[in-house]
Amino acid sequence: MNIIEKRIDDLIMYENNPKIHTDEQIDKIAKSIELTKGLRQPIVIDKNNVIVVGHGRVQAAMQLGYETVPCELADDLTDEEIRAYRLIDNELAKGESDLDLLEQELASFNDIDMGEFFDDDDEFADIKADDFGDSFSLPDGDKPEIVKMTFMLHNEQKSLIDYAMSLVTDDVQETFGNTNKNGNALYEVVRQWAEQRKS
Repeated sequence: MNIIEKRIDDLIMYENNPKIHTDEQIDKIAKSIELTKGLRQPIVIDKNNVIVVGHGRVQAAMQLGYETVPCELADDLTDEEIRAYRLIDNELAKGESDLDLLEQELASFNDIDMGEFFDDDDEFADIKADDFGDSFSLPDGDKPEIVKMTFMLHNEQKSLIDYAMSLVTDDVQETFGNTNKNGNALYEVVRQWAEQRKS
């Protein structure tokens, strides 16, 4: 792997990159760069200096005042392979976590506050090592009424669910204070299915 230093001004953001980086995410990436005392993962670019992988890291480096970043030139890939690499990298980055192991890992930190690297609505956002004691059990208490659910679906399954949700969008009446449109539509699909099962 040939790593070269490139001026950020010479790099080109891929205009059709589907990955969205919010300001909050860029802030967190910048904090992680500071934590690791520099950019430890190179930016992947094509022969025209267009970013293949690493848009968020480049934006964070700019925010930190970096003038150059380490880059790997992917000049052995075709244009189609580069587009595939970009999409696959984005998709794989969405992976899930083993929550039990995550608890243990978070509990092992003494000097670093890992809570700031998790989303504000993530159940681990405010976790500190001392919260776990010796048993790694979460403290009792009221649980939030709004929760996240993550599913892994085949494209055919997703298409059918998207279609069903589109049919009930205007029928949703029970939101329970939830402001997420997709979550409410999915609930309505399941509610109607459950009602039909009763009859």
